[in-house]
Amino acid sequence: MNIIGPDALVLAVDDTEAAAKYMTDFGLREAGMVRGGRLFETLDGTGVILCEASDPSLPPPLSPNNKLRKIVYGVADQQSLDEIATELGKDREVKRLDDGALQALDDMGITLVFQLTMRREITLPAEAINAPGAPLQRPVNVVGVDPEQVPLPRSLGHFALFVPDVPAAEKFYVERLQFRVNDRLGGGPFMRSKGTQEHHTMFLIQTPPMLKGVEHMAFHLAGPSEVMQAGLRFRDLGHPSFWGPGRHSFGSNWFWYFDGPLGCRFEYDADMDKHDDDWVPREKPLHADNAQAYLLEMLEQNWAPFDGPRRRPDAGDAAA
Repeated sequence: MNIIGPDALVLAVDDTEAAAKYMTDFGLREAGMVRGGRLFETLDGTGVILCEASDPSLPPPLSPNNKLRKIVYGVADQQSLDEIATELGKDREVKRLDDGALQALDDMGITLVFQLTMRREITLPAEAINAPGAPLQRPVNVVGVDPEQVPLPRSLGHFALFVPDVPAAEKFYVERLQFRVNDRLGGGPFMRSKGTQEHHTMFLIQTPPMLKGVEHMAFHLAGPSEVMQAGLRFRDLGHPSFWGPGRHSFGSNWFWYFDGPLGCRFEYDADMDKHDDDWVPREKPLHADNAQAYLLEMLEQNWAPFDGPRRRPDAGDAAA
């Protein structure tokens, strides 16, 4: 089952325009209608599908305040789709959609869609650094910081999922869909789908029975400098920072999380570890020091006193 990873998360909201502005401010591009909703995509075509909460064709809400209605997985080939249909068809209904995709429920009652992936191949350089004792990665006379650059998310990398029974959810994804656990934090598994070497494409979080849905979704950038640039820009547009900037311990990825109107948080991230089946999973108790290798503190002060404090746009500027 060559499941590559999430192609899109389907979210349903009451105020679609506020949600759309949040995502375009974040750096996603609106790209037309897909699966009954408006697609807001990254550079490789993965992203978020935004629907009206009142749409009767959607599955019912998973919990009162969560906006997730479906998870859309990208699959590499038709053989993998057929294998998924056969496996899940053993004990549940598997719908064949008009475009050949599959739809079924996981063991938590979350609607999954499996489709031939809509990811596009992209060819872009990563951030390059120069260090004493190592060959130049960034050539002479090529600068490392461009203040005019607007970093754009390259791909939907992973999401964290609230589930009421982590062991049962893990068992379903490992035994039925061939996911692999790469590490555990406080019992919560970092899981990758078979078709990728990403440290994780999903993280499971134990919650009370009435809470299910997406906790956050993460979008890959070119490197840590882009995380900083994108995060500062997004914050200056008026969107509240939740956690970060910093760097995670498991996965090693840089991060910056933001609150917003979609019932979950959005994360800029970069430079995630890659693993294959030889990797031996680690396990640590849930603690801030185990979740972050380090955390930075953003201060509202420039180094040059005569410049004054960094100015944020006021509400009127942010809405312009």
